[in-house]
Amino acid sequence: MSKDMEQSFGGQESQLAPRSDTSKSSEDREQGDTPRLVQQKRLAGRINGYFRAEVTENHADILLLLCCLISGLLDSVVYSAYGTFVSMQTGNTIFLGIGASGLDINKAFGWARSGTSIFCFILGSLFFSRVCRFLGPLRRITLVSSFLLQSIIVLVTAAIVESGSVDGSVTPMVVRPIHWMEEVPIALLSFQSAGQIVGSRALGISEIPTVVVTSVLCDLASDPALVSPLTRNAKRNRRVLAFVGILIGAIAGGSIAKVTGGMEAVLWLAGGIKVVVTCSWVLWPEKPHLAI
Repeated sequence: MSKDMEQSFGGQESQLAPRSDTSKSSEDREQGDTPRLVQQKRLAGRINGYFRAEVTENHADILLLLCCLISGLLDSVVYSAYGTFVSMQTGNTIFLGIGASGLDINKAFGWARSGTSIFCFILGSLFFSRVCRFLGPLRRITLVSSFLLQSIIVLVTAAIVESGSVDGSVTPMVVRPIHWMEEVPIALLSFQSAGQIVGSRALGISEIPTVVVTSVLCDLASDPALVSPLTRNAKRNRRVLAFVGILIGAIAGGSIAKVTGGMEAVLWLAGGIKVVVTCSWVLWPEKPHLAI
């Protein structure tokens, strides 16, 4: 009897022992780490969780309105220098059509610049939209990565023009011969402009597309609550401010370029504003979790 009990308890101990070792393995590993290493792991986990969290859409329209200002700045100087746009692809489509008809006598190969802008804008839309879907549209890491890349592209373009590698003068000319290196800033700026409208779609704020005016004006005029009180129609207010933002950006960009004679100062300004937008996404509040 006693032998049977010993065998029974012995068997139980032999079965329980491995389970105890397994359950403590993770604790043993953590205890084996130095306090500094444990602290680093916990910090890395918190940072990872912070950037993987979804941000709130509340007041995100403020950052998109800054993007409207950027679009006005860039399009005003790029058009003044190269006769094309990097955000407003409707105008580029018309320029491309005029070039195909042979009517663009004042812009040698102007259709080529517009075609480059359209093509690179499409590539940018493909890239930013797929990255957005892959990472998650509202995750902090998605928005920070997208606008950080846009900022880098604008600043790199500013550096290229500043260095003199590409002519960025905005001196009006009757006929301006094409220099194919001018395609570089057009391509880069058009590519990054697509990231703005993809961001506005991801945030669900379609009334501020940041790179389009035509649809904004149409939706504004078609709004049945157009004359409602200021605090009762947020979408109308956003559309008005989006239009004003692009207009002010264009006026400011043209004025600065007129004084400086080149586009580099405006590019640095636009890049700086986009850096501010990027940093804002880093600090933007997290979306509140709904209680189940």
